[in-house]
Amino acid sequence: MSLDLNALVREAHENNNYDSLVSLIPYARLIGIECLRLGEDVVFRLPANKDNIGNPTLPAIHGGVIAGFMEHAAMLHLLMFMGAPHMPKIIDFSIDYLRAGHYRDTYAQCLVWRQGRRVANVAITAWQTTQTEPIATARAHFKVDEP
Repeated sequence: MSLDLNALVREAHENNNYDSLVSLIPYARLIGIECLRLGEDVVFRLPANKDNIGNPTLPAIHGGVIAGFMEHAAMLHLLMFMGAPHMPKIIDFSIDYLRAGHYRDTYAQCLVWRQGRRVANVAITAWQTTQTEPIATARAHFKVDEP
């Protein structure tokens, strides 16, 4: 599996198509996460989907979907850039909801604050209209050494 995972990551970078990596994670596939490579940066996109609505009155995306999107964006980001041949494992995740996630496309960007031999610390920001007005920010720790 580890050699296949390295090959998938390498192929995704070469083709600028990360669907094969997203398809490895059932929940990421379920909610419809997409990866957009912009130079050296990656932006994750959660397309508007009626199945992800938690408050039909507004309508607004369910908070759990937003958190899951951000957690999986961080996991995919580490998988794409950490150079390890295995899937990162979540240790803990903390989120701050800043405003309602309305029924529209949502984006996330990740920043690895620190990656050691065993643990990586990732900051995640999610927004809809403009990146300067985030709907949520989060912090996640992942186990990145061999299982």
